[in-house]
Amino acid sequence: MNLYSQTLAEKLGFTRNDKILIINNDDAGMCHAANKATVEGMENGLISSATIMTSCPWYNEIASYAAANPCKGFGVHLTLTSEWKNYRWGTVAPRNEVPGLYDGQGYMWKEVMEVYASSGPEEALIEGRAQLKKALDSGIPVTHIDSHMGTYQYSPDYMKVYIQLAKEFNLPLRMPSQTTLNNLGAPDYREICRREGILHPDYFIHEEFEGYSTENVAGFWTNYIKNLKPGVTEIYVHASAEGEEIRTITNSAAKRIKELEFFTSNELKELIEKEGIIVISYRPLLELQRKK
Repeated sequence: MNLYSQTLAEKLGFTRNDKILIINNDDAGMCHAANKATVEGMENGLISSATIMTSCPWYNEIASYAAANPCKGFGVHLTLTSEWKNYRWGTVAPRNEVPGLYDGQGYMWKEVMEVYASSGPEEALIEGRAQLKKALDSGIPVTHIDSHMGTYQYSPDYMKVYIQLAKEFNLPLRMPSQTTLNNLGAPDYREICRREGILHPDYFIHEEFEGYSTENVAGFWTNYIKNLKPGVTEIYVHASAEGEEIRTITNSAAKRIKELEFFTSNELKELIEKEGIIVISYRPLLELQRKK
């Protein structure tokens, strides 16, 4: 079979009819509760991948675990925002190199549009490089990149930086589904990645999150997983461990706690088995990209 006619699944060694799922826990490193949930989800549940916020106070804890467990799948959650009211962080790059990424309180901006208004792609590139180098210098075998709050993805200029970082560090990346790109009227970033030799999953959850709430975590994910398409799909959650810490940081704590419960549940394990779904991390994509 011609290499270019093969699906991503086939290039990874599966069949074109296989349903392959990456379950990524975003925000590892953000706080202890996120780290604890990431480890628990990987060791006792079906979380197969996580992305680390290298600029956050609890980075060292999860970095040590990731370096000591190279078989696990850890990427970098490229971060340009610091959204919580009383729990904030700054950049990895020196402040004088990225002054536009700082608000009046001395932290990263809370909102994506504030970043776009006050900074620029040049600073995003400097900070992205600094975050990736920090992870690599910590001994983390980085598998991929994605973007906290989508800051690197909602602007064409920032998306160019995002793809540049993936190419520069030879890493796969999270990419919106073609349907999402069409709905946003975005350029054909998937074709750009193809030309640059950068891999990404076939499908990524986005529009489907409408109606997702604390009350329907299990039902929402059960329905979504039952309706996976053949190919490689990435879903993401923000699973966190129960405790005063996460409940103090964010009003979305209850949902995050329920996500950990569901993604470590026997209910999910039985569903995955029944549906014949293959759960992987980004590592096979990384190995395929670097092999190519």
